Amino acid sequence: MGDAITERDSLPVMQTLGVTTFISDSGVTRYKVDTEEWLVYDRKIPSYWAFEKGVYLEQFDSIFHVEASIKADTAYYYDKEKLWKLIGHVDIQNRAGERFNTELLYWNQATKKVYTDRFIRIQQPERVIHSYGFDSNEQFTQYVFRNVSGIFDVDDEPNIQPEVKPISQPDSLK
Repeated sequence: MGDAITERDSLPVMQTLGVTTFISDSGVTRYKVDTEEWLVYDRKIPSYWAFEKGVYLEQFDSIFHVEASIKADTAYYYDKEKLWKLIGHVDIQNRAGERFNTELLYWNQATKKVYTDRFIRIQQPERVIHSYGFDSNEQFTQYVFRNVSGIFDVDDEPNIQPEVKPISQPDSLK
């Protein structure tokens, strides 16, 4: 026989299989969550929700247009901090059709910021950007890259320097 589990915090308070649910923020439906398994650990410090078999999230605007979608192999949601930790094949698409791929991403709903210090690939219509480090708003419409590389179009025309005219000195300095 196996040992009895004596630590209550090692067991989830809830296990739900095959979940599709909607989450509201201040009475407005803002998110859709699809997952194969959802575990809630309310006695852990800090408490969290576990999506260890993958998760798919959609974020809506006030009229239910999808602003962003996020898919990850594994996710943890720290409910008190309102912090998501997305791990493994994280794939994000924003409203502009840009795609973001990384192995680790944090989404802080309290500050409305998304960030990573890991490698991230951003595919835009006109270019692909690689970066180690990324910060964004939660709609993925305003973002900053750190340690950037990529393939960019360069104008083949030679640089044409503007005509520079000397500034004449005032009479008092002559």
